[in-house]
Amino acid sequence: MIDFKNINYLKIGNDRQKRAYRTLKEYQLFEKLKLYQPILTGTVPIDIDIPESDLDIICRCENHKNFSKFLQQEFSSFKNFKSNTKRYDNIETTICRFSTQYFPIEIFAQNIDTVQQNAYKHMIIEYKLLNKMGDSFKENIRYLKLEGIKTEPAFALLLKLEGDPYKELLNYEI
Repeated sequence: MIDFKNINYLKIGNDRQKRAYRTLKEYQLFEKLKLYQPILTGTVPIDIDIPESDLDIICRCENHKNFSKFLQQEFSSFKNFKSNTKRYDNIETTICRFSTQYFPIEIFAQNIDTVQQNAYKHMIIEYKLLNKMGDSFKENIRYLKLEGIKTEPAFALLLKLEGDPYKELLNYEI
C-alpha cells in the first residue's frame, strides 16, 4: 500500500498527481505545515479527482487561535484566502482555503492525530475499495463526481449503502 503520509508517491503518479507534487513543493506547503502532521487526503492521492478538485491537506492543531494566526501569516497573500474556525461534527475545526496557479487548496485542522481524522480514514477505505473493485468502479465514481455528487456519497451510491454516507463508509467491511 502507498504511504500516504509521504507525498513522494505523487512524483510517480499521473499527470495531476505530479502537478500536485510540484505545487506542494513550489509553495513549500508541507514544509510550512510540518509541525501540524500534514497529510494530503481527498481525491487526488487516490486518482479519482476531477478537473476542479482541490488539494485537501489535513493537519493537527491544539490551539486553533494560534493556528489561525499562523495560516493568516503564511497564506493570506494567496488568491481567494479565507480561514475560519467552527465546530464540525462537534469538534473544533479550522478550515483555510486559498488558490494556487493549478489547484485550490483546503487546509483542515482538528486536535486529532491526522491518521485518526475521518478524511484520512475515508481515503484509505476508498483506496482499498478502488483496488478491489477495479477500473469500471473507479470510472463510475469519477462520472458521479462529474455529475456533482461528492466523493463519499458517490461511493455509498455504488455500494448501495443507506444512511449517512460519511459514517457508513467508515464502517464498511472491505
